[in-house]
Amino acid sequence: MNTPNRDPDIEKLVLELRRGVITLAILGQLSGEQYGYSLIQLLAEKGLQVEQGTIYPLLRRLEDQGLLQSDWRIEDSRPRRYYVISPRGKELLPELKSEWSALVQAMERML
Repeated sequence: MNTPNRDPDIEKLVLELRRGVITLAILGQLSGEQYGYSLIQLLAEKGLQVEQGTIYPLLRRLEDQGLLQSDWRIEDSRPRRYYVISPRGKELLPELKSEWSALVQAMERML
């Protein structure tokens, strides 16, 4: 999330912090099918702004890793690729949530 007049070094650090969080957020929101733009909107509604240039490569990478499944459909005369969490993704999500909770608790003790 680019903030005007923010130090470029801070921008880089914030981007690093957000990378893993976005992956977890995507997995957590894809229990139902979403296409890329609808997922961006859903995440934004919940307070997490994600750029198109970030989300699409990440969706492809998560699919390559077997954590998502997708299929193409034509709706409103335009093709859209719909994503949903895969059985493997569903299997790993509780463990990732647990790791996230442990990290948050540890960071709260440190900061």
